[in-house]
Amino acid sequence: MSVGLLAVVDDILSAAMKASAKAAGVVIDDAAVTPQYVQGITPARELPVVGKIALGSLANKFLIIIPAALLLTAFAPWVLPYLLILGGAYLCFEGAEKVLEWFGVQHGHADEGARDEKKLVLGAVRTDLILSTEIMLISLASLEKGLDIWATLAILAVIALMMTGVVYGAVALLVKIDDIGLKMAKNPVRRVRHTGTRIVRSMPAVFRFISVLGTVAMLWVGGHLVLVNLGEVGLHFTTDVLHGIEHALEPLGGFVVWVVETIVSAIAGLALGLLIVGIVVGIARLFGKTPNFHEGEESPADVHV
Repeated sequence: MSVGLLAVVDDILSAAMKASAKAAGVVIDDAAVTPQYVQGITPARELPVVGKIALGSLANKFLIIIPAALLLTAFAPWVLPYLLILGGAYLCFEGAEKVLEWFGVQHGHADEGARDEKKLVLGAVRTDLILSTEIMLISLASLEKGLDIWATLAILAVIALMMTGVVYGAVALLVKIDDIGLKMAKNPVRRVRHTGTRIVRSMPAVFRFISVLGTVAMLWVGGHLVLVNLGEVGLHFTTDVLHGIEHALEPLGGFVVWVVETIVSAIAGLALGLLIVGIVVGIARLFGKTPNFHEGEESPADVHV
């Protein structure tokens, strides 16, 4: 490999790392959301299901998001905020529906016995499409100006592969860590055995926390997408609120600003999500139907290992 080609590869990797750093928060959200789709299936199917979702995520990025982002950026950049508003609204809807389940409100999806793996993967891939769209668009917006189409495509491809590997590698570890604990609990070494036992006993609480975190992440990311992009399409009140919070709390430090903005975004996301759930349920009842909002994922209230 020539020195020139190595330099190009190094530039692409450096640009990909720099651009993807700003999307780290959404990557964490994606990793928190996904495990709830895998909980409750048989252990032998956990990694295959994670693999299917990861392949779906790659298909989302390479077949839909990257081509669409490049085309829209070149020919119709005004469309992007509207698409992000729709995606954010869908995340708010999913998050609000799960919050309602915490309080015992069901919408036509009582226990159906064995989990439908096809629906599970479909639901996870659809949620990934929205989260991956934000990851890739944030990364695209963070690239240096003046890059040609091929350099931009190469950098986005590296980011797509890297982010998918990080997210679904973490998910695979999370869903199999209880099996690792079980093996450690059978180890003849006492210290290893006790550590394994502690891991196994702690996993139900860990997965409940992750499931709740995933739901909150949906509301936070969805609400933030809606608030920010409403400002992009001319409704500046939402972005004025966020900017007002930022300026008011700036003396307290960036972390405090981030926490408060996250809480505001999550509350806005929950309010919007509840509104959408109410509209969907109302329309369904007008036609004498009961909507089924589940696509195979585990409710945060029902998570178990």
